[in-house]
Amino acid sequence: MSTPAIEVKGLVKRFDDVVAVDGIDLQIAQGECVGLLGPNGAGKTTTVEILEGLLPPSAGEVCVLGRSWATQAEEIRPRIGVALQETRFYEKLTVRETIELFRSFYRSGLEVDEAARLVQLEEKARAQVGKLSGGQRQRLALAVALVAEPELLFLDEPTTGLDPQSRRAMWDIIDSLKGRGRTVVLTTHYMEEAQVLCDRVVIVDHGKVVAQGTPAALIASLGGEQIIEFCTEPRLDPASLHSLPSLVRVREKNGGALLSVRELHVALPALLLAASQEGTRLVELSTRHATLDDVFLNLTGHSLREEQGP
Repeated sequence: MSTPAIEVKGLVKRFDDVVAVDGIDLQIAQGECVGLLGPNGAGKTTTVEILEGLLPPSAGEVCVLGRSWATQAEEIRPRIGVALQETRFYEKLTVRETIELFRSFYRSGLEVDEAARLVQLEEKARAQVGKLSGGQRQRLALAVALVAEPELLFLDEPTTGLDPQSRRAMWDIIDSLKGRGRTVVLTTHYMEEAQVLCDRVVIVDHGKVVAQGTPAALIASLGGEQIIEFCTEPRLDPASLHSLPSLVRVREKNGGALLSVRELHVALPALLLAASQEGTRLVELSTRHATLDDVFLNLTGHSLREEQGP
């Protein structure tokens, strides 16, 4: 078997009396795209910064591309790429000049035009950075991360703040990188993004890994494939719904309730009947397939999007 791209055992990080990472074990195979998800303060950013060599661990073992940051940092750095949530470039430089600058830091890597082509910026090569849109700046940050042709790529919230069209364009680029055999570690607040791009998802809460697996397997772990969300007037006591047929679980949400059910065609008529018998009126009702956000809600008690800062 090939050496894992990342192998972490018993990772701990303390900041004075605060334990940010509390014994994480993690293994990421070469060529795998893994999403690291968690609420604010869960420890995921600290974990990624340790993997990137920006922070030393307090305890535990961290192996990146078969090497240790403590003793072999110079061997690791040329083999990884990092794209931050926000990267500030000199605005008077052109796209091509910016990529050339970062390319000069490495002994080998991509041609400048090839890096621009990979992120679909070849038509903007002569444009100044200050004239780029938010989506184009994010693509430039990705080009800079790719210019050394890294084996391992860290993407921190790569589509935050982008419009839907720009986000989809970034998804296509990241998907093409997976096709080139690169290992990708992705942090994101967009569950749909993780579901579309990631081979595997690792959910972190309170400094620990609370769940991991393929998106399909994590969704299947809920035991119900369909979700019913509703609100009533007056409010229907969720406790009165536990006897509904096909029900897996009930959760309160935003003054209403969220039901996980196995068979929508069985549970929905029973819900309508229960609401009528309780003398309540449905004011909102929607149904959908279960998603990763439902997994996150079940594990942590809140939606990941609710955790995103302003």
